[in-house]
Amino acid sequence: MIRLYRAATQACEPLDVPPDRLALDPDILWIDLISPSRDEELAVERALNLALPTREEMSELEASSRLYREDGAAFVTADLIHRGDEDIPAISPVTFVLTPGPLVTIRYFDPRPFSMLEEKLDREPALCSSGADLFLNLMEAVIDRASDVLSRNAERVEAVASLVFAERKTVNFERLIGRLGRAHMATARIEQSLAGLARVFAFVSLNERLEKDPEAREHLKSLTRDAQSLIVHNQSVAAGINFQLSAALGLINIEQSSIIKIVSVASVAFLPPTLIASIYGMNFAHMPELPQPWGYPLALLAMLAAGVSPLLWFRRRGWL
Repeated sequence: MIRLYRAATQACEPLDVPPDRLALDPDILWIDLISPSRDEELAVERALNLALPTREEMSELEASSRLYREDGAAFVTADLIHRGDEDIPAISPVTFVLTPGPLVTIRYFDPRPFSMLEEKLDREPALCSSGADLFLNLMEAVIDRASDVLSRNAERVEAVASLVFAERKTVNFERLIGRLGRAHMATARIEQSLAGLARVFAFVSLNERLEKDPEAREHLKSLTRDAQSLIVHNQSVAAGINFQLSAALGLINIEQSSIIKIVSVASVAFLPPTLIASIYGMNFAHMPELPQPWGYPLALLAMLAAGVSPLLWFRRRGWL
């Protein structure tokens, strides 16, 4: 799908056009390619006289494929977060092409920042002034969305912490470790997205259009500071996850050690009574206690004393 955003007096009007009817007027500020077909890509390439990256090229990780200049345009690709309300958000690449004219975006999913920008443009039509300004406002929406996802993930981690360090004894550590694992995967993907955005901002800061506009340059510096602060915050969340995971594993070891200690003490306590019972279970003909009326009670008392004595000794030593 090719969606054009045209400058207007009241708002930045979106318009979906087929590839055979694509015509770039001077008032076109933004070309948004949404899961484009090959015909749609070729139509935009002919209109702009630029070679757009394919989906496979967008997925490449090396910097030379994600940040480069060609034919007077700057091509930047960043991994944006989507499905941010889930425990493990997804990330996918989006390419932004800064041309002397309109902004071009290429995406194969629907990230929340794009709809956030559309809503913002409806409220503030003055923001729809140029392709570079639209890029900066879109990046601001991306940072805002990343902040929301990061805050939600941090809240999940705090909720797990209150359970890991709960005073009650019944804690399902298996479930908590699973939640921590999902939170760790979320922080890794947030880190990947924010680090890519920081590289994009550093690359775009050398753009001639932004260098000549003090307001745009300051806006870009603000976005860079926001990205760096979110990276630091995300790293603190990741450190908290690692600490809680270590604490949970330590508590599991303590719990298992307590169980083993109880079993060991019970085994030691039952050994002397078992020895006495074994002795009186022997089938010898001459055992003086057997015919006596006090023999059975004496054996029971001996077994009881032999079982209680080790427990009292363990308690005195502080092992119980």
